[in-house]
Amino acid sequence: MSFAHNSFIDGRQLPTVRPGGDSVRSVVLDSWRRSRSNGVDPDGFGGAVDLTAPELKRYRATHPTASIRPVVRKLLVEDAADAGLLVAISDAQGRLLWVEGDRRVKDRATGMNFVEGADWSEDRVGTNAPGTALALDHHVQIFGAEHFSRAVHEFSCTAAPVHDPSSGRVIGAIDITGGPRVAGPEMLSLIRATVVAAESELRLRLLGAPSPPDSALARLQVLGAGRPVLTIDGERIRLSQRHAEILVLLADHPEGLSADHLAMLLDESELDPVTVRAELSRVRKIVGANGLASRPYRLLLDLDTDIGAVRRALAHGDAAAALRAYPGPMLPRSLAPGIMEARAELHCRVRAALLAAGDRRLLARWTSSVDGREDIAAWSAYLASLDRDSPMYAQAEAQLALIDRKLGI
Repeated sequence: MSFAHNSFIDGRQLPTVRPGGDSVRSVVLDSWRRSRSNGVDPDGFGGAVDLTAPELKRYRATHPTASIRPVVRKLLVEDAADAGLLVAISDAQGRLLWVEGDRRVKDRATGMNFVEGADWSEDRVGTNAPGTALALDHHVQIFGAEHFSRAVHEFSCTAAPVHDPSSGRVIGAIDITGGPRVAGPEMLSLIRATVVAAESELRLRLLGAPSPPDSALARLQVLGAGRPVLTIDGERIRLSQRHAEILVLLADHPEGLSADHLAMLLDESELDPVTVRAELSRVRKIVGANGLASRPYRLLLDLDTDIGAVRRALAHGDAAAALRAYPGPMLPRSLAPGIMEARAELHCRVRAALLAAGDRRLLARWTSSVDGREDIAAWSAYLASLDRDSPMYAQAEAQLALIDRKLGI
């Protein structure tokens, strides 16, 4: 499988049959293709941890998977610690909420950032059991070099999604990670049985469950070229650009905004407060009656954003984490003045952190991105970080010369 993986990553024609006579499974090949199209780095080290410890603790406490954790611990975790295995529970977006099991394996997994709070969605990390199970809404096993990221090739994993019994929505996934033993069919049967038990527990709790808290943690994703998404209680809601703009501006102004001020931030000349109030009424239907206050307009729900994840990494001086959390510009098609200002500010901060760090791998990622492909300063820094004998040196030098000619420098 390593031969097929390297062929795929290097852009060579993927062999129909790999050495040993086994073909690459279609579920794996399809996932590799999605991973590549999403720009996943095959030499990366897991997903970003973009919640602080208190934020993660609060998020886990209110998440529906918290109620199935005792079942998972009883059926899987108690034996995993003695079997060289890890058991993870994720949310519906692939964020690892709990990672438990063998301490030595857990220490090894930390090296690839398989830790509580990390984003192991397929979009972020590439082919892996919990992320791919969530992408497909189906149980899956991933063996060794079938993982898109080379850092995960020493592990195998088995995972299956967990569904809310009342709505049928995916609320998370249960995963077992370890050595070759995880690749066996008995492990898949064990995972599926645990999911059945977990969903039965959820069904029982529905009979006497209290109403959910008014202020549940929600997450807003507005970075990169994809359509903005708001996730509340595990439900992914695709947003219009205008509604995403409003939520970003309200998140950046926790003190609240008047309709007049919000209209100015959304459109300096053509938007009147009456139209803004109508849009805010539609936003209230999305976030719930208790999620938005008026006079001034302000968010009452606990909203985290992918913008906040980048800003937290920058505040800690972690350029690598900031770049991992930054897939691209904020709402790149938005012309709202308030968004354009915030977008430019975030871009400048990320770029400054990368240039200050001078890390070759980070500069390589930045110069291959939409933001950095014509960034002369970044290309110059990248070139300076390379050995003259490196094959990449000539390529970087040629690209820098091309940009110079294009810009007439």
